[in-house]
Amino acid sequence: MDSSLEVQGKHLKLTNLEKILYPAASFTKRQVIDYYVRIAPALLPHLAGRALTRKRYPNGVDEEFFYEKNAPMHRPEWVKTAPIWSGRNRRTIHYILADDLATLVWLANLAAIELHPSLSLAKDIACPTMMVFDLDPGPPANIVQCCQVGLWLREIFEHFGLQSFPKTSGSKGLQIYVPLNTATDYESTKTFSHALAQLLEHDHAELVVSDMKKQVRTGKVFVDWSQNDEHKTTVSVYSLRARERPTVSTPVTWEEIERALKKKDAGSLVFEAAQVVARFDKMGDLFAPVQELKQRLPNLKGTAAVAPAEEPRTIEIAAQAEDDPKPAGKHAARKSAKKPPARKGKRAV
Repeated sequence: MDSSLEVQGKHLKLTNLEKILYPAASFTKRQVIDYYVRIAPALLPHLAGRALTRKRYPNGVDEEFFYEKNAPMHRPEWVKTAPIWSGRNRRTIHYILADDLATLVWLANLAAIELHPSLSLAKDIACPTMMVFDLDPGPPANIVQCCQVGLWLREIFEHFGLQSFPKTSGSKGLQIYVPLNTATDYESTKTFSHALAQLLEHDHAELVVSDMKKQVRTGKVFVDWSQNDEHKTTVSVYSLRARERPTVSTPVTWEEIERALKKKDAGSLVFEAAQVVARFDKMGDLFAPVQELKQRLPNLKGTAAVAPAEEPRTIEIAAQAEDDPKPAGKHAARKSAKKPPARKGKRAV
């Protein structure tokens, strides 16, 4: 069934609305579009101005998918793009900017189920506005073990006077974001995040690994620091995931993390589309501070290691944090108080 829709003065033709994109849940394209319309007030601020990589599932989540970076030739003239030079591809890629509801609906109609924005704004692509830690459990570990690692990370951040914000990946794990919104670069965020991952591995070797090799991750939590890279993206907060059911990468409170760990309740941190809309209606955007809060990474020159051979020097990070804590400041406190607590696919550009 096709339909025409007027969104903010822009005409869209919606196609195959009854096509089932999540077979196990009988969740249709119409419902995917409806979810993105309802969550748009929360989602759009986190996409605006950022180069967007889309993960498209034209025949549903059980079928072949592909990544899309370059804007398709058939896009409407009102869809904004950002030209960004790709050294790897030796050409300019025209990324879509999902700055408005009409663009979001258009993308949903293309079965762009997963949305992966850059950690930078397109206007300053070399400057990340945030740092991210992707906590990926190796079975039989699950999100409960990720909660424990996330709380350890939060403790380290607090020593440095940094606030952090958790969200589910919408898949197996947990992701911790540290908003920056100040001048920095990927070399700094990657060096810092790698050092912290090594520190956690050193202190909690029974549960944490910082090595990407899958064979060392069984029963442990991989702290993926490598996402802090200009050439990588992380799934957006509020994005649907292409899982068996329409789960969502959902912002959560630290209290929810603590409760899930205490009760060992992995299911309490699984949220589907309708639940996420209801949470937003009740709690607002728990991730809003990630867009606004200004924080600076501590100067770790000469202390942060980036290779296991230098591991003893990573321990100095914790010592520095203990000796010279930096308060988050009144502004940061106010921001915190205001907010309530693989299938095979082909890659395309």
